[in-house]
Amino acid sequence: MRIDILTILPKLLEGPFSDSILQRAQDKKLVEIHIHNIRDYSTDKHHKVDDYQYGGGAGMVMTIEPIAAVIDKLNSEREYDEIIYMTPDGELLEQSVCNEISLKGNIMILCGHYKGVDERIREHYITREISIGSYVLSGGELGAAVLVDSVVRLLPGVLNDETSALTDSFQDNLLSPPVYTRPPEFNGWKVPEVLLGGNFQAIDKWREDQALKRTKERRPDLLKDE
Repeated sequence: MRIDILTILPKLLEGPFSDSILQRAQDKKLVEIHIHNIRDYSTDKHHKVDDYQYGGGAGMVMTIEPIAAVIDKLNSEREYDEIIYMTPDGELLEQSVCNEISLKGNIMILCGHYKGVDERIREHYITREISIGSYVLSGGELGAAVLVDSVVRLLPGVLNDETSALTDSFQDNLLSPPVYTRPPEFNGWKVPEVLLGGNFQAIDKWREDQALKRTKERRPDLLKDE
């Protein structure tokens, strides 16, 4: 998979992509992550990428020319399966969305700022718009990092145990059950006996029951279609 991210704050993304799972995935050549500074495509001598919005109103708008220039350049080099815009009014990022995007080959992610991008970019270039929640951030970079992390960890070979991602919360519209590790007792707090007995059929049933119980208690909305 190749991921190209368009931003005016490239340094903000250096940390998330240079450590942990994302760094290992790149080292293993399971994913390529390329960050492009939109300011490099501005024809303004000060590399300006924003202007006042037509019709008046508070807040600046990202201008169309530099964004179009970088998208056109990348489109001329390869075909993209999705050109994604991170925006508060996009579709909510859920596990099903991550699963779908993880099957793509090349994706481009545009990070917005200010009051957003010129609407013509959204109309003529963007194929998908994604939000990570019903709130507003200073820019799309953190949302892009969340999206990339949630997608890359699903790629075969990224996690040491490839079945781990399949048992994550939300994969079956359920939250994950409780998990325990050594020691079996601490401060009088014991691990459930069923997990220590080696009866894997009973363990699977316990985990299913616990996942359903936790989901009912914490996220009953996930069960609305059940």
